[in-house]
Amino acid sequence: MTADAPVDGHRPRDHDEPGEHARLGPYRLVQRLGEGGMGVVHLGLDRHGRAVAVKVLRAHVAHDPDARARLAREVDTLSRIRSPRIAPVVDADVDGDTPYVVTRFIDGPPLDDHVAGRGPLPPEELHRLAAGLAEALDAIHSADVVHRDVKPGNVLLVDGDPVLIDFGIAHVVDDVRLTSAGLVMGTPGYLAPEVVHGDDVTPATDWWGWAATTAFAASGTPPFGAGGMNAVLARVASGEPDLVAVDPRIEPLLYAALSPYPDERPHHGEVVRALERYARGELATSAIEVRRVRPETRVVDSTRTAALPAIAPSVAPAAAPPTPAGYALPPRTDPPPPTGAGRPGPPPALPPAPAGPLAPWEDDDDDVRVATDPRIGLPTRSGSLLALLALLAGVTVAAPLVGLVLLAAWMVLARTSDRSVTSLVMRRHDRGARGSDVAVAVAASPWHLVVGAVGSLVTLAVPLLVGVSAMFAGALVVGGLTGAVTRADDVVPLLAAGVFTALTAWWGPGGASLRRGSRSLVRGLTAHDTVRQVLVVALLLGGAVLVALTASRGAPSWWPLSTPPGWVDQVVPGR
Repeated sequence: MTADAPVDGHRPRDHDEPGEHARLGPYRLVQRLGEGGMGVVHLGLDRHGRAVAVKVLRAHVAHDPDARARLAREVDTLSRIRSPRIAPVVDADVDGDTPYVVTRFIDGPPLDDHVAGRGPLPPEELHRLAAGLAEALDAIHSADVVHRDVKPGNVLLVDGDPVLIDFGIAHVVDDVRLTSAGLVMGTPGYLAPEVVHGDDVTPATDWWGWAATTAFAASGTPPFGAGGMNAVLARVASGEPDLVAVDPRIEPLLYAALSPYPDERPHHGEVVRALERYARGELATSAIEVRRVRPETRVVDSTRTAALPAIAPSVAPAAAPPTPAGYALPPRTDPPPPTGAGRPGPPPALPPAPAGPLAPWEDDDDDVRVATDPRIGLPTRSGSLLALLALLAGVTVAAPLVGLVLLAAWMVLARTSDRSVTSLVMRRHDRGARGSDVAVAVAASPWHLVVGAVGSLVTLAVPLLVGVSAMFAGALVVGGLTGAVTRADDVVPLLAAGVFTALTAWWGPGGASLRRGSRSLVRGLTAHDTVRQVLVVALLLGGAVLVALTASRGAPSWWPLSTPPGWVDQVVPGR
């Protein structure tokens, strides 16, 4: 519920939206606090004059069933959670002409505004933030809910204690997706790597966002930087946070918590305890217990030792305080439920800052724009993609140049699809869903096609180099194993070339856009299980038949060339 546009911003108010001092049900709207692409948050007063926060859907999206469903989801989610770290729902009307939800008024600034005004949090406040947010997430997960949008803009500070807000995209375990397209909101710099890869939403998703939010509070900057969605998501997926501004005493701790691999992240309880030691001025990290691989060191009796002669120490320049060489934490154990024990007292008094009213609802951060990702929570279609790879390998064996053209064409289509979807959902986020969205997307498609084609051609160089290397390496291996003369364009070398070229394009430079677009295309082509199963079988059979025919024929077709290129027409002598 933080603002992505100020009250006096550039987004005009719809004529049929309630303005200031209007009445909405039993509530009088006093002041517009902020707005996002889908809604506006007002400061309101109930019948007894008590302040509340009233989130109202924008008029042009109020008739969208998906928008109402999202609002209803937020009401249902909040009603299941009981925690002082969560702003509870007071009232709601999701079926009326003007849908709205009323929550407790949180009189505190959002974390990002607080850090922007005062800088990174000191150790005591950082531990207080991390412990309070951990308490909120424990309560959320106990209700079988995943927030999925833990970020600084969704954390309000009340006397130093955090309150987590904005459950508009929260995911209930085993719940059904709101839209057939699976378009859900999330902030790129705070989306867990496993979600970026299209894996299932789990509590680990929130704990990664919690660690990223803690890193932001410790440094004052987004841990994965700003910029375009693709660039930020690439840094997230590869686990490349920028923690230069973080205190070196806790940098290894936060780096480990932001690992792209969930199994390698420390438990949040360990992180909170380490931050508690950090707040007390102690060493935040200590050695992790590891499996002993050598006999235990024998301790020699002190009576059998003698002191070495004293040596005058040399004068050395003053050194900085020691910092841990790498991440280390206490032995991993199952932490007890959060009790608040060990939490430091209130931080030292600071000059009073204007605690803004409830930070309004937003759909993005100031620096990193919110993006929708059609992969989140949807099937990855890995089996279908492997079957497609099998067909491509078969085509490469039968007609190498045709296989190369098909791979390049698929790369262009996938990247074009990825750019088109991203552009559409970003437009809907900025301006809400409109009837002109499809027309704009169609008009922009030629540009997306050009950019996708250029990007594909540039990034195809590395896969081609790897593929050619794999072809000659395959010929050497076959020749060495069989002792026979092996051509570089025999079946096995060409099969290796096709597979390695495709895998390098998938995981190599620019592969993130290719993966997202490919999964979207395959999902669109295999919406029904029967169609998907038939298609997978057909692709596998097609690839096998092409390989078998080429093996029986003895040589591939180099169409449209009449003869193989000179550099391919090589032989590798056997033993």
